[in-house]
Formats: sequence, C-alpha cells, structure tokens
Amino acid sequence: MKTLGYYDGQIGELEDMKVPMLDRACYFGDGIYDATYSRNKKIFALDEHIDRFYRGLEKVDIKLDMTKEQLKGLLLSLVKKVDEDELFVYWQATRGEGLREHCYENMTAKLWVMLKPQSIVDMSQKIRLVTHEDIRYTLCDIKTLNLLPNVLFSQYAKSKNAHECILHRGDRVTECAHSNIHILKDNVLITPPTDCFILKGVAREHLINACKALGICVDIRPFSLDEMMNSDEVILTSSGSLCLQVESIDGKEVGGKSNNTIKLLQEYLLGEFRSNTEYEG
Repeated sequence: MKTLGYYDGQIGELEDMKVPMLDRACYFGDGIYDATYSRNKKIFALDEHIDRFYRGLEKVDIKLDMTKEQLKGLLLSLVKKVDEDELFVYWQATRGEGLREHCYENMTAKLWVMLKPQSIVDMSQKIRLVTHEDIRYTLCDIKTLNLLPNVLFSQYAKSKNAHECILHRGDRVTECAHSNIHILKDNVLITPPTDCFILKGVAREHLINACKALGICVDIRPFSLDEMMNSDEVILTSSGSLCLQVESIDGKEVGGKSNNTIKLLQEYLLGEFRSNTEYEG
C-alpha cells in the first residue's frame, strides 16, 4: 500500500479509514502525539520519540495499554507494510471514546497511526521566517493534539510567503509554530531552555549533540528578538528539517556570517540520519 492508517487494531489505506465520532480527539483534542521519519524501513530516533510520547501521556493522565517495546514493534511492523522507502511516521493516543463530557473516568486509550510518503527537507535551502506574539497557554512542553494556535501561526507565515513563524512572549523568543529555533553567535549555539513555553524537540537534542561533537560551545538560555536579529546565524530544527539556515525574518536579512559552521552541522546531522537508516539486506 502507498499510505497506511491504523486505529485501534484496524489497518487500511488512509482515505479508507474511519474513526468513531465519540473519540475524544473530535471534541477536545484530548490526546498526545509524536512523529518522525523512516527510511529503508528503519525509523529514525524511534526510542527518543517514544520516550517523549510516553512522558506526554503521563503528564495528561492517558493510560495506553501498550508498553514502549510493543509500540515500537507495532510501528516498525507497520512501516514494512508500505511500499515507499521514505515515510512520515505519525502516531497519537487519545483518551478514548465516550459521550461529550469534560471529565473522564475509566476510559480506554485509542492508538492512531498514520504513514505517508515523505522525505526530510533539503537542507541546502535557506528559509524565510516571520514573527508573531506567542499567545498559547503554558503547556507547550507537552505534545498535545491542541494545535489550533499553531495552525493559525503556520497559515499566517504562509500568507507572508514565509516557511515558518517564530513565536515570542514579549521580547523573549520561545519556538516556532512547529519547529525549534536557535542562534549562533561567536561560534556558540544559543538555544532556549525547555520550560513550559517550549517543546523539547528531538532534533534540538541532536543539534546540541552535534555541536558538542564538533567542538561548538552550547549555551542553553533565553534570547531576545534583538539578539536573534543580530546573531551570526539563525537555525531552525524539527524532525523533518534537521538543520535549516534562515536568511530573513520579517523581510529583513539575517545570518550569513557562519556558513562553514552551518555546513558542518548539516553534514553531521544528515550523516547521522543516513547512517541510522541504512538499508540492511
């Protein structure tokens, strides 16, 4: 099959799948998700994504009747059912099914999986970003299904012909609509701390580790809009965009002062992705 959907044990092409109207995802976005990419039937950084997924489930009191190893085995088996070599791998667990009521009791969590052909982003491109006040709540460290603000931020960026939207609370830069944001200054990577305003991105952790491997200092601290605009480089990371160089923000040119460092980081991260998803005959 070209795509794959999974819901509570049922499997089929995405366009053929049906989910119950009473699933709480439909009314409350009551669930946790995670996503990564696969290549050659191997899923990149799967353990890290599953660990984050289960941390999220615990924080919102969703009890999935499946161990980490069982979920890992299921995802790997589902990837093998799809004909394509490179896939976007998405899964979520909702609290379960029931008549619409805010409170819950004794619910059975439901697992959803979606697989579709998709490759990681070409890192040779330079991207344009815009900024917007971060008006979300303070549960941004949990990867929940409640993404309406992120949808609106992403659409705002699209309306401005930009790749992504940088969020800020006052003068403090937090993250993007669906990415983490970092800056380079004097060969030091500055990345915001992962508090309640920022999701701890798996790609962010890989960028930090790449910096350490390459002898680039890392400073985990908040940075301001002014610092960002005057940095040597602005870097965007996500599971599908391992390390992208930003060329403009709100129509103003930024970065371009540490091209060699950016190239080293991109080569390191792409090499890591490829080596961990090599074909095994």
